Amino acid sequence: MSDRSTSHHISSAVIVTMPHMRERVVESLAEMPNVEVYAHEAGKIVVVIEGTSTGMLGESLSRIAVLEGVVAANMVFEHVETQGEVGHDRRTDAA
Repeated sequence: MSDRSTSHHISSAVIVTMPHMRERVVESLAEMPNVEVYAHEAGKIVVVIEGTSTGMLGESLSRIAVLEGVVAANMVFEHVETQGEVGHDRRTDAA
């Protein structure tokens, strides 16, 4: 039986903006696919980015980093969930 696993990557990132540009950046982030604004205050924005690979998360973060008003965009955490058939008992965990 073949291993048909798929991965789902979830990352959090902190975006630092020029304080007067924060709302514009929040609006731009809200329009980006696979990006969710979790919180924002005083020029800082916390986002959650989802994708099928680390590369996809990195691409999203790179697009965020070049938005007008963004001073810095830093990935804080990444988690990977793997789903699929493993072995003959149809378990989806690594155990």
